[in-house]
Amino acid sequence: MTAGPDSVHGPSPAGTATDIRDAVRSGRRTAVEVCQACLDRIEAEDQRWHAFTAVFRDDALARAAAIDRERDAGEGLDRPLLGVPISIKDVICVQSKLTTAASRILDGFRPPYEATVVRRLRKAGAVIVGSTNCDEFAMGSSTEHSAYGPTRNPWDADRTPGGSSGGAAAAVAAGCGPVAIGSDTGGSIRQPAAFCGVVGLKPTYGRVSRYGLLAYASSLDQIGPVTLTVADAALLLGVLAGRDLHDATSVDRPAEGYTAALTGRADDLRVGVPRRLLEDADTGLDPDVLDAFDRALETIEAAGAVLVDIELPHAAYAVPAYYLLAPAEASSNLARYDGVRYGARAAADAGGALGDRTASPLSRMYDRTRDAGFGAEVKRRIMLGTYALSQGYYDAYYLRAQRVRRLIRGDYETVFDGGDAGAGVHAVAMPTTPTPAFRLGERIEDPLAMYLGDIFTVSANLAGLPAISVPAGLTRARLPVGLQLTGPAFDEATLLRLADVYEKTRPGEPILTPDA
Repeated sequence: MTAGPDSVHGPSPAGTATDIRDAVRSGRRTAVEVCQACLDRIEAEDQRWHAFTAVFRDDALARAAAIDRERDAGEGLDRPLLGVPISIKDVICVQSKLTTAASRILDGFRPPYEATVVRRLRKAGAVIVGSTNCDEFAMGSSTEHSAYGPTRNPWDADRTPGGSSGGAAAAVAAGCGPVAIGSDTGGSIRQPAAFCGVVGLKPTYGRVSRYGLLAYASSLDQIGPVTLTVADAALLLGVLAGRDLHDATSVDRPAEGYTAALTGRADDLRVGVPRRLLEDADTGLDPDVLDAFDRALETIEAAGAVLVDIELPHAAYAVPAYYLLAPAEASSNLARYDGVRYGARAAADAGGALGDRTASPLSRMYDRTRDAGFGAEVKRRIMLGTYALSQGYYDAYYLRAQRVRRLIRGDYETVFDGGDAGAGVHAVAMPTTPTPAFRLGERIEDPLAMYLGDIFTVSANLAGLPAISVPAGLTRARLPVGLQLTGPAFDEATLLRLADVYEKTRPGEPILTPDA
């Protein structure tokens, strides 16, 4: 079942986040009207796409009504997300709401606290409408590894929306709200955004608080927005960014002016293109994706930016390094899920022959709970991470991967500051993914093929850099393709400016909509 594109103002029934904010602020629309339209769209569409794990209908309408009362009283009119409906990935804690990381092991878990990003969204006037599906504990690239079942791509229901934030990208693409909040550990915001034809921003590591995020790999995870436009991504980053005392890795740096940075100019920018990496046969780059990327470069150059050939000599090692480091951190982070304090618990003698029958009942309960609670992909990564951290292999695998990580970070520092060659570049451009969205089930039994699809995205996480995926047109099969731009640490303003110029000058409408 394939859906064709229809370029319109936007798939959301109420428009972009900026449109909604302005309409509610001026009184042209009420927050309740906007919220009801969003909820109606979810009810009508989500049986097809399965983007949501929970919908907070009553709470959302109550919050929208409160916003209308405050607006009528002249209060809170300066809030940047006034009345904007937003969904939250199911790895980010929403107080008292089911937050399961799409895993059976957290069945029934309702966090007693709220993630910092959710608190900031509410303070900015947003209406939280629900939680979105994802790969279990954000481990996956297709949103097929979910206890709730797979999410489908609104452009083609037989294809994956990407992952792990596939529910977030599918929700925005299907018009179930103009914004969704996701998390990105190795491309989990950008890859789904590319597959679904929307915008996905991974901020610099430390730019946005991770407090309340159910951790996968703590040194790589970053929360960011999925939106319809670059302008909305800038708007959201201005709300999400900033120091948080609950997160020691968050950085105290200025985090304002992202919207003001969208000047429409790119004639003072230099954009690096890693041609040798793109020509490497091991990347598996689809010809249609390469064609779309070349057209994107032409658009950027026509807007006045200077294209510069660059080298990223260690990028080819990014995927193996990532798939040692991330599972190693996951094996530690997920040790806390044992059925004792929260989530599901299995009986010590619950069927099967798992484990040592001479072990204590408590140990057997741990084993049973984790065996029944975790899915196959999570178990695979825990085992891989435990192996990499084991005494006999720590130096050979984990430490070597850390050295590669430092080399990758150094490669980007060189191209940004110019090294011995002089002036550096302001951004690095490459396709977001080597292929368009693949079919559901196509790679589920081939983890290596799934992992290799992250070749262009994982380096930004390893280096802690900001990166954005912007729609770059369609393949001949009319599937979306993404352009990825990566920038220097904490220079999201320049990155967003370049992405905005490209979005507004590329052929066709700025927003592509699947006409399902």
